[in-house]
Amino acid sequence: MPVLRETQFSAEITWLGMVPADTGIQAQPRTELDLLFSGVAGERHEGAQRPSCVRVKNLYAPGTEIRNTRQLTILSEEELALIAAEMGLDALDPRYLGATVVLRGIPDLTHLPPASRLQGKNGVTITVDIENRPCILPGREIEKDHAGFGPKFKTAAENRRGVTAWVERPGRLALGDQMRLFVPDQPAWAAER
Repeated sequence: MPVLRETQFSAEITWLGMVPADTGIQAQPRTELDLLFSGVAGERHEGAQRPSCVRVKNLYAPGTEIRNTRQLTILSEEELALIAAEMGLDALDPRYLGATVVLRGIPDLTHLPPASRLQGKNGVTITVDIENRPCILPGREIEKDHAGFGPKFKTAAENRRGVTAWVERPGRLALGDQMRLFVPDQPAWAAER
């Protein structure tokens, strides 16, 4: 019996990018990306392991080597529009947020259940880790080009910042590709209901 259930949702890739290693968080737009088991070659978050960061400080001392479930940053085109509107901008360029993939067509993408899968027609599969909570770094990038708007990002992005993810099956992604959504076929944890 499968433990992942295909949903009715399919999403179109509307933007692709990569953040070069040893730079800030701004992503460079791409028309295609080759995903490896280690993520995107030459990307800031590439690798099977990574040093722990503030997001898991209650589990590990800073810099502890852990599994890298943060290889990719996936955003929703619809949620980006909501962030931009709340900030008073006409649009919000995903490069400021260090985006890897922007999708159109999945409602409430930021709250996808952990372990959900996004699968392309060619079999490339991405596994969702968790919500990517807003921080001040994208605001700093926005501020460089839109003075006075950077500080508005963190509040506007609450519950809309997308998800972190990792590559389960390598393959190529291209603009316009469709990705099908699969979610874990299990009830919510009883202690949290």
